[in-house]
Amino acid sequence: MLDSLFCDYARCVMARVNSNLKKRCLSGIAFILVLGFGLDIVRLFYFQVIKADEYRTAAEAQQLSDTVISADRGVIYDANMNVLAESASAWLVYVNPSKIKDDAQAALVADGLSKIFTDMTVESIAKKISNRDYSYVKIKGGVEYGSKTAVAEFRSKNELGEIIGIDPDTKRYYPFNNFASTIIGMTNSENNGRAGLELMYNDTLTGTPGRIITAKDAQSGLMSSNYETKFDAEQGTSLVLTIDKTIQYALEKGLSQAVVDNEAESAYGIVMDVKTGAILAMATMPDYDLNVPSVITDKKTLAELAKIKDPDEYDVAYNNEVFLMWRNKAISDTYEPGSVFKIFTAAAGLEEGVVTPQSTYNCTGSIKVAENIIHCHDTSGHGMQDLSEGLTNSCNPFFITIGQKLDTERFYKYFEAFGFTEETGIDLPAEAEPAADITYHSKDKMGIAQVSSSAFGQTFQVSAIQMITAVSAVANGGKLMQPYVVAKKLDQDGNTVFEMTPTVRRQVVSESTSKTVVSMMEKVVAEGTGKNAYIPGYRVAGKTGTSEKLTVDGEYIASFVGCAPADDPRIAVLIVIDEPQGASHGGGAIAAPVAGSIIEQTLKYMNVEPVYTDEELSKINASAPDVVDMSVSAAKSALTNQGFTARVVGKGDKVISQYPIKGQSIPLNGVVILYTETDNKNTTSTVPNLIGLSISQANEKAVNSGYNIKISGASLDSEVVSYRQSVDEGAKAELGSTITVYFKTTTGVED
Repeated sequence: MLDSLFCDYARCVMARVNSNLKKRCLSGIAFILVLGFGLDIVRLFYFQVIKADEYRTAAEAQQLSDTVISADRGVIYDANMNVLAESASAWLVYVNPSKIKDDAQAALVADGLSKIFTDMTVESIAKKISNRDYSYVKIKGGVEYGSKTAVAEFRSKNELGEIIGIDPDTKRYYPFNNFASTIIGMTNSENNGRAGLELMYNDTLTGTPGRIITAKDAQSGLMSSNYETKFDAEQGTSLVLTIDKTIQYALEKGLSQAVVDNEAESAYGIVMDVKTGAILAMATMPDYDLNVPSVITDKKTLAELAKIKDPDEYDVAYNNEVFLMWRNKAISDTYEPGSVFKIFTAAAGLEEGVVTPQSTYNCTGSIKVAENIIHCHDTSGHGMQDLSEGLTNSCNPFFITIGQKLDTERFYKYFEAFGFTEETGIDLPAEAEPAADITYHSKDKMGIAQVSSSAFGQTFQVSAIQMITAVSAVANGGKLMQPYVVAKKLDQDGNTVFEMTPTVRRQVVSESTSKTVVSMMEKVVAEGTGKNAYIPGYRVAGKTGTSEKLTVDGEYIASFVGCAPADDPRIAVLIVIDEPQGASHGGGAIAAPVAGSIIEQTLKYMNVEPVYTDEELSKINASAPDVVDMSVSAAKSALTNQGFTARVVGKGDKVISQYPIKGQSIPLNGVVILYTETDNKNTTSTVPNLIGLSISQANEKAVNSGYNIKISGASLDSEVVSYRQSVDEGAKAELGSTITVYFKTTTGVED
């Protein structure tokens, strides 16, 4: 019985134990399940929420091909809608390293592409494609058609279709190469602006890229176009400039010749619309080709670089010269203005009433300032002269006395008002920033010595854009305008989305002062140091400047600034020649002739009719008379009676044709070619050397060779000498044709 009771008790205890054990087991299992599911939930949250973007991107990269379509940059036009910069179709070459089988195939790819893209080394390409985890590596963008075709042939020949890819791309193209290079600037390999307007307006010119999204199959191959989505690229905003191609070309040609003629370090200049502040032309010479901006072509620079033997030193020097070549000196450089600044001293003096046009000064050749003797360029003195004569003679002591009469307060007032203490704000990058007591004298530190030297343009510096903006204010009635080069912005459909409105920054001097100073400047060109800028039929006002550089001992800056027509100025022209090495280094001798030629070409292009004086009419061209069908003897007699020379070509006794033809312009005392046979073979001849001659000598030599000349430059001066001809010596030209011969004087142009 006891055994029975014990067994029952034992069974009861075991039942309870088993029950507790089951509960604990179930609890344990439940805990494990809850923990497991909890961890899964946490992991799911981590992957689907916290890391969602990262894994979504990775999945899309495996499942989708996302190709960027490059957007065309906006077009850059000149004022007449000539294209100066545009985006052209090109291609982008890429490699899919994940498809490369082995090192041998990688070496094949790198070697083949380096032979096509000669500016890339085998090593650089091999490094790009070395990571086999990548499926897309850009090798080169902006690839032109020839190179693209070579890549396609290389890919096909070596069965590299899965490895090398070619996509559409764009490349910036500049149709006129060097034209307006320092204004336009260029883009880099990523199609971003690097200099000039391309940099200044990069965000405006840059378009919105498009995309092509295509599904991939399990082998990473592209599926059909049914699985493709395309977003078109949008072209950037285009710019219409104030730059006029014709005027720009005239400026560039004149500056290039000035560098050659004067063996100068550089030359730069600006043509501005005085009424609006619009820049019609701006150039720096030597310049560069925008399509190959890192290639130096200037012979003088290359000769200096060739002297460097160390390769590393050469590379550094070459790169420095490239950056200098890109520099827009008309904006970024400063120079000592010299006597050109006397324009502003005269304007300030007249406006403040410290002088009048009738004020006189007796120049003895020097003046004492703060225990120092300052000489006039004419050390013997100009004697008694009024204000206009003082400007015509460019008399230093006269303008020193005007500066002293103005005193520091009033002199600085106009120095500041004309804009010489601030940037002009032109819409081009890297404008030189004026700095007190560095580029100019601050008001607090401007004593009698500083006022005196500044009054005739020494001991401070200005930029070319500051100078021409200030001169335009003198020319236009006293208004300081905001200079600009972008006139309009156009959307991709050609609609105008922005148009520049000319902005008057402030009124500097009165209209009456403006007219008085321009009238005095006209006399400078007609009779004084600026007479090499004289143009028959056009009234030109201007001022010459010559200054010794503050930064380089023994070197000079020669300049000329002028406006025309003087009775109602429309344009201002500034020419600066840096470090001339020729026989002359004065602004009147070497800068004024360049400016005169550019002013003449610009006014004619703008359809400004010349108005000749009686003296000018006596020297300008006549019309060729009609002697066709006359006998040779009668034709010769008729021409001789009218002051012309006849030259007969052929053995006939009757004139069949003539050159110049009836009514065509011909110089007085010119030559008319008389043809007496229908099959004339000797219609051309060799152009003679017409340099270094007087007007009469040049005309005689040209006529004797069968050519006519057109006289350009300071033709009213008695001591002019020819310095350039429009057709080179030794060239072949049609008999009777006209060669423009340019004259200048070295007498009375010192400043």
